[in-house]
Amino acid sequence: MSVVVPVKGRVALMRAQLVSLRAAMDRSPEPSEVIVVDDSEPADAAGHQANCREFAARYVRGPRHVGAKRNLGAERAAYDLILFTDSDCRVPPDVFERHIKTLRAADASVGGVAGPTFVEHDGGPASRIMRWSELINGDLERPSRCAAVTWATTTNLAVRKEVFEEVGGFPSTSLDHVGGEDCDLGLKISDAGYTIVCDPETVAVHDGAITNSLTTAGRRLYGYGRSEQWVCTVHPRYRRPVVNAFTVAAAAAAAGAALAPRTGGRSLLAGPVSLGLMAGVRARRLRGRDEATGTAAERFACASVELLFDLGGFVAALELRRPSMLFTGLKPADAD
Repeated sequence: MSVVVPVKGRVALMRAQLVSLRAAMDRSPEPSEVIVVDDSEPADAAGHQANCREFAARYVRGPRHVGAKRNLGAERAAYDLILFTDSDCRVPPDVFERHIKTLRAADASVGGVAGPTFVEHDGGPASRIMRWSELINGDLERPSRCAAVTWATTTNLAVRKEVFEEVGGFPSTSLDHVGGEDCDLGLKISDAGYTIVCDPETVAVHDGAITNSLTTAGRRLYGYGRSEQWVCTVHPRYRRPVVNAFTVAAAAAAAGAALAPRTGGRSLLAGPVSLGLMAGVRARRLRGRDEATGTAAERFACASVELLFDLGGFVAALELRRPSMLFTGLKPADAD
């Protein structure tokens, strides 16, 4: 099995991933390799090179786009099974054993196997808020509760190389240099007639940095919203109607502006009020059942940060000149 890990910066996190991959390689039932594809600045690149030498990984200089990095790694892969994971994750020691066993035992209709990834929330104020986020945690954890998915995050996804090549691999260009490439690959695999099965027992860990700052979480959610709209342009049959909070707010703001002369300007608050109401409604639907003191405030805060996902989708729809996408989004990966 070949492992492909794209990276930029994150030297310490990549080293921790290499440690986990080395432990997994030592238990692999078949020959294995790790390929790190990097476009870091010189100082970080030197750190990655040193760590790759220490842990017997192959170091490859690559382009900026994450999909193009993964494609380059897959092109260099020596083996017929490829595991994709990320530089800010850590894999379990039995990841090779389990994914190899699953794919070797399955018939040719199974194109890949996905394991769940759980974020290592640090317990800080931001982490306590964002632990409720389905948008951040849901796709990562989905393989823990599904038998199969239409796509999976590339934090813990193994595919047959021949299937990967048949569907054309990852996109090497997209709306941004990162985001949406895992959706695109999975949907192409599914559209080609293959199944991506799930192994809930092969659990990877995602570093908690994505939730230990509301700014970091918000930036990521904004990017997710943008990438979802790009995926919808490439795979329109996976679109579904959604209520975008900023589409609603824009309509409310326009109505409020029109009514402002009659309301003494009070109707100008219609846009912000609609966003607050949307956050309140969504907070009640967030994941988890813990009703301990403080969770209502945490959920509302989480739902408010998640509005940046809607903003990303709203901006992307305008940028792509697809006004119909102001009312649509991507179906969940476990939807038919």
